[in-house]
Amino acid sequence: MKFSGKNALVTGSSKGIGAGIALELGRQGANVAVNCHSGVDQAEAVAEEIRAAGGQAIVIAADVSDQAAVEGMVAQVVESFGSLDLFVSNAVYSDRELMISADMEGFKRTIDVSMWGAFFGVRAASQQMVKQGQGGAITVVSSPHANLAIPTAMAYNMSKAAIDHMARTAAIELVRYGIRVNVFHPGWIDTPGERKFFSEEQIDAGARSLPMGRMGTPEEMAKGVCFTLSDDAAYMTGSTMTMDGGVGLPWWSNREDGRQ
Repeated sequence: MKFSGKNALVTGSSKGIGAGIALELGRQGANVAVNCHSGVDQAEAVAEEIRAAGGQAIVIAADVSDQAAVEGMVAQVVESFGSLDLFVSNAVYSDRELMISADMEGFKRTIDVSMWGAFFGVRAASQQMVKQGQGGAITVVSSPHANLAIPTAMAYNMSKAAIDHMARTAAIELVRYGIRVNVFHPGWIDTPGERKFFSEEQIDAGARSLPMGRMGTPEEMAKGVCFTLSDDAAYMTGSTMTMDGGVGLPWWSNREDGRQ
C-alpha cells in the first residue's frame, strides 16, 4: 500500500486515463478526490469502486479552466481529507480542425482546459503543499503531441508543449520545498475520448498498426503515473516518463515487420 495515509486529487478522473489513475491510487491506499466537469454519475461510479475496495473517495465537479473553481477544489480536498499530498493534472479538452478553418471557440476551449487548467491545478496544489511543509508529488499527464506537429490538433499540440515546459519549470522552483513535479506521456490509449475522433473500425485498424499491435489501457498508464508519485521515484523530478508502446521510436515510421 504505497500511498497509505496519502491524500490525492486527480483532475478529469471520471473516465479514461484519469479514472484508471484514481482507481490505482485508491487500490494502493490513497484517499482520492475524483474530479469531473459534468460527468458526475461516472465520477461517482469511480469513487464508489474506491470505497468498495476499502478506500475513501469524494467527487468534486469543477471546471479546471476556472482558476477560482480549481482553488476551491483544492480547499475542498483539504477540508475532507486534511491535506493534499499527491496531485495529478489529467483533465483535457480537444477539437480536431485545421488551424485556418478552426472554430475559435473550440480552439480556445482546448487551450483553456488543457493548458490553463493544468497550470491552475499545479499552482493551487503546490501552494497547498508548500503551506503544509511536508513535500508532495505532482504529475502532469501530457502527450506525445507536445513534440509532434500533428495536423488538425494545433491547439492541443500547443497546450501539451506548454505544460511540459511548465512542469519542468515548476520542478526547479518547487524542489526546495521537497515537492517533486514530473511529466507523463501516454501513447494511443483505449479511452472513451478517442471515440470523439474515430469510428470503432478506424480504432481497430489503427491499433493493429501500432508497434505492439494494440492500444494501451488506462490501467497500464495508471501504474506508470503512480510510480512517478511514489517514494520509489523519490529522486525523480523535472523528468518525463513515456509509456507509448513504442510509437515514438524512429523505426516505426519505416516499419519492416509486415504489420499493416
